[in-house]
Amino acid sequence: MTDLNLSANALTVLKKRYLLRNAENEVIETPEELFNRVASNIAEADQKYGGDIEKTRATFYKIIAELNFLPNSPTLMNAGGDLQQLSACFVLPVEDSMEGIFESVKNTAMIQKSGGGTGFSFSRLRPKNDIVRSTGGVASGPISFMQVFDAATNTVKQGGKRRGANMGILRIDHPDILEFITCKKDEQVLNNFNISVAITENFMEAVIHDEEYDLINPHDKQSVQRLRAREVFELIVEMAHANGEPGIIFIDRINRDNPTPHLGEIESTNPCGEQPLLPYEACNLGSINLANMVVPDKNRMTVDYQKLAQVTADAIHFLDNVIEMNLYPLPKIEELVKGNRKIGLGIMGWADMLIQLGIPYNSEQAIELAREVMSFINEQAKASSRQLAAERGAFLNYENSIYTEPIRNATTTTIAPTGSISIIANCSSGIEPLFAISYMRNVLDGTLIEVHPLFEKIAKERGFYSAELMEKIASEGTIQDLPEIPEDIRQVFVTAHDITPEWHIRMQAAFQQYTDNAVSKTVNLPHKATREDVAQVYQLAYQLGCKGVTIYRDGSRSVQVLATKKEAKTADPKTLKIKRPRPNITFGTTEKTRIGCGKLYITINSDQSGICEVFTSTGRGGGCRSQSEATSRLISLALRSGIPIEEITHQLKGIRCAAAIKRKGVTNVSCPDAIARAIENFLDYTQGQAFFPASPEITVSDDESYDTLIDETNGHAVCPDCGEELEHEGGCVICRSCGYSKCG
Repeated sequence: MTDLNLSANALTVLKKRYLLRNAENEVIETPEELFNRVASNIAEADQKYGGDIEKTRATFYKIIAELNFLPNSPTLMNAGGDLQQLSACFVLPVEDSMEGIFESVKNTAMIQKSGGGTGFSFSRLRPKNDIVRSTGGVASGPISFMQVFDAATNTVKQGGKRRGANMGILRIDHPDILEFITCKKDEQVLNNFNISVAITENFMEAVIHDEEYDLINPHDKQSVQRLRAREVFELIVEMAHANGEPGIIFIDRINRDNPTPHLGEIESTNPCGEQPLLPYEACNLGSINLANMVVPDKNRMTVDYQKLAQVTADAIHFLDNVIEMNLYPLPKIEELVKGNRKIGLGIMGWADMLIQLGIPYNSEQAIELAREVMSFINEQAKASSRQLAAERGAFLNYENSIYTEPIRNATTTTIAPTGSISIIANCSSGIEPLFAISYMRNVLDGTLIEVHPLFEKIAKERGFYSAELMEKIASEGTIQDLPEIPEDIRQVFVTAHDITPEWHIRMQAAFQQYTDNAVSKTVNLPHKATREDVAQVYQLAYQLGCKGVTIYRDGSRSVQVLATKKEAKTADPKTLKIKRPRPNITFGTTEKTRIGCGKLYITINSDQSGICEVFTSTGRGGGCRSQSEATSRLISLALRSGIPIEEITHQLKGIRCAAAIKRKGVTNVSCPDAIARAIENFLDYTQGQAFFPASPEITVSDDESYDTLIDETNGHAVCPDCGEELEHEGGCVICRSCGYSKCG
């Protein structure tokens, strides 16, 4: 076994989020056992191809235990466990029908329950107030249905380990685009969503030439309005400046690199934007720790390309095996994943590599090294995938793909956020610069100053280390204005806020040039950054070939990511607006009715605002228990998310089931039909309380917590688990103290 070299922080994160627990919630696994569990489970896939399982297990254990490579969190958490759902990111379609929308909501719940994040394009939905000919009513538009998905995510807890995360995308030419751009202006809504605008080449050309462009109704493909492109672009900039959203993705650029165009267009990405996927597609991710790929060579440090090549080959082997060992939440997902076999090998520890090599992050030398390192990884990944194709066969949808030579995986490289796994590996996150060199952490008996290990080592070697200086750095947040630190050290140890936006984007573009999928990165801007600064970031990202970009202006959100109970209670109840929670006390009725396959008991509960939930159970005669339960759960979510109750019953009534044959006493043609009629009966009984507000003004009780966090002391995001400051990086947020991540 390899001796583990885990930091105290890594041990804390592993214990809190990764190690297996028993029924009493007690940790029953060591880090060594975790790594062996994962390596052993993923190595089993070699049996299918006649490989040496024990040799493969030893290889996988070595690269993980030595912290040279780590897979995405669901694989670390679930491989060899009861769940065995190993993918981090999924994309689901959202069809323009009530049935399609709620099918997607149901599938979202299944995915998030298993530990995955989900991305959606809402661009197929007809715009708000569009006429729905089948019902004679009007459409409520994409934003209203995003709230239903948001409520579903809020309800599902991902095994107590991973929080649900969503990406919501709308095309720039959708008629509701202005409402979408501003939908998170109220920071109390859609807190389970990152949002991005899918920007087309035509739109960017219209911005450049100050022209108008068409808004297209997705239902009939007709132009409904023309807008001035620069005004829409300025609105995106204004909102991003205000609270960091929306981000943008360049959708035509993404589809230009779609490896399987014959299977359809890519519409959306995963929650952090780095993984474009077809509907019903998923991807398995993992990252190489570049901090461990540096070795001494005479009197200097250099990149160990021989080691990097071997780790890349082993990582590609590992990720391809994950596809075989994965238990997928939906059959459609399994079919497409195994058809395309997309994997995403990325990196972490980039800033640490630069520091060891003595190269400033914001330098031409760093940009050139980024291209050199990522092109090497990409070439080695492709070579390894081709070798696997020779041994195991090309991906099933290889014919008509963009490839001319058989390859095992439709994509091989992605640069994803590595918040939690970079803490385990004790390295910097993704391709981000350092967020801080020295920072204060609150502990039980006071404040602890933590210093970046490389900086502490150099400071002691160069003779300028002192506890007082480390505390000063933690207070200042930068060393650039501290003359007591040598200039060459100040040049190398730059933080995210020391670096101009141009260098952030140039670094992202350098890695994007040699990455199949996309690159997740946050351009951190100082609080004083202007709207013009944000606009320049977006324009430069387009000019340099990025596939998307996310910015965050420090302290821009008055209401930050999540809330502890204490902080929620301190919010002003007159202004706090949230989704309608499930009340502690309800009253209702239970109606017994007959359906085609037996008896169905329908319980409908209400509070002072109207109906809030529906439950169903079947009699001894059986029936589709899982289907009726799923239907009632989604109805309950819709009720508490503000969907008009008549719209719900209208969609349910008349749905027919094959079991609903004509027999005496059967008046309902399906479970949904029976539920709709029971709701109508309840409304008659309660004198027709048909509507209630989507976000009523309520007071916050002691046992409730909501997706808000107000840090009035410094305007910074605060971790809901431990109270430490959150870092914005990789299109997400991470707490480096306890491993909490908004994106799982």
